[in-house]
Amino acid sequence: MVEREKFDHIEERLRAIEGGRDYAFADMAELSLVPDVVIPLKIKVPDFDKYKGTTCPKNHLKMYNRKMGAYLKNEKLLMHFFQKSLTGAAVTRFTNLEPSCWIKWPQNN
Repeated sequence: MVEREKFDHIEERLRAIEGGRDYAFADMAELSLVPDVVIPLKIKVPDFDKYKGTTCPKNHLKMYNRKMGAYLKNEKLLMHFFQKSLTGAAVTRFTNLEPSCWIKWPQNN
């Protein structure tokens, strides 16, 4: 039974990939999480503890802001790299947010 479930899972993933041909990739900018972000050539992005949605989100934001302290004035850069601090359902939810749902990036006080 386990083998059949694995096979079904693989088939489902293949169908999802093959269905991607119907997706309009005409404007790649529309797929960008943060349009017009300018990433400095020599940026050193720190390693982050990954947030998966089971701990305090406020503490995660505080730690993220502290690690990205050199870039706190660059809201687009902070938003762009924030996805690197997420995993699992948290990253899925973040990357699927519509820009209209975003508010000003919280500053660490």
